[in-house]
Amino acid sequence: MRITYFRKKCIGCNYCVEVWPERWQMSKRDGKCVLIGGKPKGEVYRLEVGEHEREPNEQAAQVCPVNVIRLQG
Repeated sequence: MRITYFRKKCIGCNYCVEVWPERWQMSKRDGKCVLIGGKPKGEVYRLEVGEHEREPNEQAAQVCPVNVIRLQG
């Protein structure tokens, strides 16, 4: 499964961190969320993860008020 995260549009609400702190954390530098292990390509971060992470990352995507977390696969 691939996680795609549009960090530039993140508002730093912290919901994804509350749902899945093993994969998401808050940046002290700019107050936006960080996809732990994500590889940047421009303003977008991507990461391939195992199926065992599907449910918590689906929850993180669902609670995001600006819909910047997308899951594929």
